[in-house]
Amino acid sequence: MFDIVMPYGVDSADQCISPELLETRGEHMQLGWLQTFIAVYECGSFTKAAQRLGITQPAVTQHIRSLEKILGQELFDRTPQGADPTGEGQILASETKEAISDLNRTISRRLGTTLSDRPLRLGGPAALMSERILPSLAQLTADGMDLNISLDTSSNLLEDLKAGTVDMAISSIQPRCRGIDSTPLNDEDLVLVASQEIADDLPPGILEVDGARALEKLPMVTNGEAEPITRHYWQTVFDASPPARPTLIVSDMRAVKSAVVASVGIAVLPSFLCSEELSRGDLVVLMEPEVPPITTFYLATRSGSLADPSMARFHDHLLATAKAW
Repeated sequence: MFDIVMPYGVDSADQCISPELLETRGEHMQLGWLQTFIAVYECGSFTKAAQRLGITQPAVTQHIRSLEKILGQELFDRTPQGADPTGEGQILASETKEAISDLNRTISRRLGTTLSDRPLRLGGPAALMSERILPSLAQLTADGMDLNISLDTSSNLLEDLKAGTVDMAISSIQPRCRGIDSTPLNDEDLVLVASQEIADDLPPGILEVDGARALEKLPMVTNGEAEPITRHYWQTVFDASPPARPTLIVSDMRAVKSAVVASVGIAVLPSFLCSEELSRGDLVVLMEPEVPPITTFYLATRSGSLADPSMARFHDHLLATAKAW
């Protein structure tokens, strides 16, 4: 940890804490406190900031308390959900975030562990990773890029990204949190599908007449109690909520597809996942709305991380690959 005196406005943007003032308070501001402050600001949590920084939560708390003491201002409101920046915390973050990010990148390049020393960690939904992402990685791995792939839900992956346990995440949820940047990766059509056996039990044209009511007695298969794509399809096409209790819940969209092929029930699937089954007749589309609902996948990274050449290369590769999907 470095002992340095950092100028920061006290009463106005034109007034700074002088070395003499710091000495009268009996301590020097430490660079590490500001690094910890930015980590808490971006993560929204003392615990997650500790995980990102590789230090204990009490150490994070001590850093923030020391910074607040030397500035004479509270920087965060502690809540059961985490830590929300105060007005002064917002100001301090806006004035120091870019400089601290630049410094952290320099330290990482010169002194720390970089992506050249370890695998790049990518997380994404299992179905998309299996069908779209993994088949596109051959050239990167042949060129010597090491990758560590994790499969999870979008909400969990965004939490992992904030905590620093993954470097990049593909998410069907658009991130809206401090310290996370996102770029739209691809839009995928959503289709309501069933086996031919189940489809044959529906009277012709009943969906166009009765809409969601025609499906109320059919078993529903989803990969979660509040699965976003099923809810989105029902709201977009039927202007209604999907059945409150699915008949079958499984954690992997590929397993959802297998269950529907076996006539367990109906499901909403992204079109890329079931195109082969549709072409073979193992599945049929129950309804073709004039404007198909879509789900958008986002490529999410921590702010400033694309300054790393390996991250930037991988990020550009995924965006370029997605254009051909």
